[in-house]
Amino acid sequence: MKHFILNLSIEQQITFVVLFVSLLIQTLYYLLVYLRPFFWKRKTTNNKENKISVIICAKNEYENLKNNLPRILTQKYSDYEVIVVNDCSTDDSEMLLGEMKQQYKHLRHTTIEPDIKFSHGKKLAITIGIKSAKYEHLVFIDADCYPTSNQWLNEINKSYTTNKQIVLGYGGYEHKKGFLNKLIRFDTLFIAMQYFGFATIGNPYMGVGRNLSYIKRLFLKGKGFSKHYQMLSGDDDLFVNDNANKKNTALVLSKNSFTLSKPQESWKNWIKQKKRHLTTGKFYKKKDKFFLGLELLTRFLFYSSLLYLIYLNTNIIITISVYSFRLILQIIIIKLNMIKMKEKGFLLLIPLFDMLLPIIYFLFLFSNKKKYIVK
Repeated sequence: MKHFILNLSIEQQITFVVLFVSLLIQTLYYLLVYLRPFFWKRKTTNNKENKISVIICAKNEYENLKNNLPRILTQKYSDYEVIVVNDCSTDDSEMLLGEMKQQYKHLRHTTIEPDIKFSHGKKLAITIGIKSAKYEHLVFIDADCYPTSNQWLNEINKSYTTNKQIVLGYGGYEHKKGFLNKLIRFDTLFIAMQYFGFATIGNPYMGVGRNLSYIKRLFLKGKGFSKHYQMLSGDDDLFVNDNANKKNTALVLSKNSFTLSKPQESWKNWIKQKKRHLTTGKFYKKKDKFFLGLELLTRFLFYSSLLYLIYLNTNIIITISVYSFRLILQIIIIKLNMIKMKEKGFLLLIPLFDMLLPIIYFLFLFSNKKKYIVK
């Protein structure tokens, strides 16, 4: 190897150094962070059944509420309430909620009326839901989401062991046909591998509002969303980033704890959604931005240097061997996480998605001129 490197041009030597350094860093991410969710198991279990308030914010979600609310209202859990904040809906949501309250006595709802002089985002609706909640333990799910099991609340409650104030869950997307659906589900899985992986090593930095829980006094003590109220996004990840630490945060990764959501079905809507979500990253703590940025950068450098070495007609056997090593490691670890989180259908597309997503992220970040704020 030494003789081989010395026979290379300076340009090739520098490119090889970039390739191997980026490979080393990528390997560490996969072995020390991304592999951990698969092996994670709950060490202790809370056997006390806490009273729970489930909070759902809904704006013109008639069909989703009709289809998904029954799955939330029929949980095998003895003492909980479901609060739906009807946020300025113009459809028949109000009528539906009134009818459903006759059948489900633990369903409550409050309505925000439209005001042409005052605009607001989802965070106001969530805040209203939290302040109206009867119970200390809060669970959040979106209107277009549903739990995959009637043990969902029970599994979340089990994670509220001593001193735990936040529980991070997995929120996946429904399996549909098409390339976009596979990309969305891979992206969701990979993000989950990151935030669950970092949480297991004592650095919880985000969660998803599709499956998230925390206690009411933590929200009130931290003054809710006051630090980033004007941002349309961030009611989940920025709140966790501000308030989570290794002592107060727990995970729930059992198969009965998952939720599923309806995925975007058009590229235009997915791009709009993704751009909005990416705006919150700049508000993360510096260490979180560093580690997330380093992963994206080294992935980009890995592929760039690899392709450049092929372009320079450098030893193909060594170049392909380096790529193959990372690919095999990557597929094994992602497959294990797919098993853990009940995902399927995109294993063969992993090499393409892995190259494509960093490019998409960079393009979105640099082209994201729109400010996603409450006006």
